[in-house]
Amino acid sequence: MTVSCRRATADDVGSLYDIIQSYAEKGIMLPRSKEALARQIDTFVIAEYEGQFVGCGSLFRLGQDLVEIRSLGVTDGYKGQGIGRKLVTFLTDEAREQRIPKIMALTYEVAFFEKIGFTVVPKEIFPEKVWTDCVNCKKQNNCDEIAVLKRLD
Repeated sequence: MTVSCRRATADDVGSLYDIIQSYAEKGIMLPRSKEALARQIDTFVIAEYEGQFVGCGSLFRLGQDLVEIRSLGVTDGYKGQGIGRKLVTFLTDEAREQRIPKIMALTYEVAFFEKIGFTVVPKEIFPEKVWTDCVNCKKQNNCDEIAVLKRLD
């Protein structure tokens, strides 16, 4: 299975919205409006298989030395085939190119991130994340996601 990753374009907003919404409805991901996705399109990457959208992810800058992988998802029927790993590798390479030494994520899929070099850390070490997204999250006061971090330096 040959999956390619590329930067998202404005034409991808609908597909991004659909996959993110499917995760958001399950309480696994924060919802994003089509307008927000269009404004942040330059932070997204797309995974494609035979020209079909099969996954996405975003690299969002939280500070001078920290970025977050967020909105990472794979469409139903394609999970467990290495697409998530490919997306994270693409995003990690992008962080390296930008010379950002730390990359983090909040996740329910801890084992997935540990397999690719991330370690579990306390969420509290990321005040940048708390003031960016967590402040607007309905799970703010009892968040059950796990923070993971990978140092690139």
